[in-house]
Amino acid sequence: MNACIGCQTCSLVCSTLLGQHSLSESAIYIKTKGGLQSPYVCVVCVACKENIACLEACRTGALRARPGGGVLFDKSKCISCRLCVKACAIGAVQYSEKLDQPVICRHCGTCTRFCPHQCLWMEEVEEIAEVVEAIEAEALETSKTSSPTPETTHPKEGEAKS
Repeated sequence: MNACIGCQTCSLVCSTLLGQHSLSESAIYIKTKGGLQSPYVCVVCVACKENIACLEACRTGALRARPGGGVLFDKSKCISCRLCVKACAIGAVQYSEKLDQPVICRHCGTCTRFCPHQCLWMEEVEEIAEVVEAIEAEALETSKTSSPTPETTHPKEGEAKS
């Protein structure tokens, strides 16, 4: 993702496939790690093969395991409870108010084909748990480094700001 310029083409292409034309109606989104000059990160379903949290949270059967990892969504069974959104550890399941349903990557690969800088690619990962742990650790580290501390916002008299 080092070549990513944050153009959001991937998100717009995805939302167009969903019949929408909005960054908020996409199964993939790009954000910064924090600050104006930090690199971008891509938040998208990593196609869990085991312990699929969103699937396990769904009480109605609207989500079912997809061969190869990830889930398939059946809108007719969805009650819009958003438990799948809350269950995803990496925040890859979004909820669309406009569509009144969760938006989860279908792993169609369209976003990868439209990325002007070839920042995105699809590959099968055997140990998905390691990927999820790495993403969670990076998110935790980002939240620690991007949040101001009382020491930096209100230094004691005589101490310099960091």
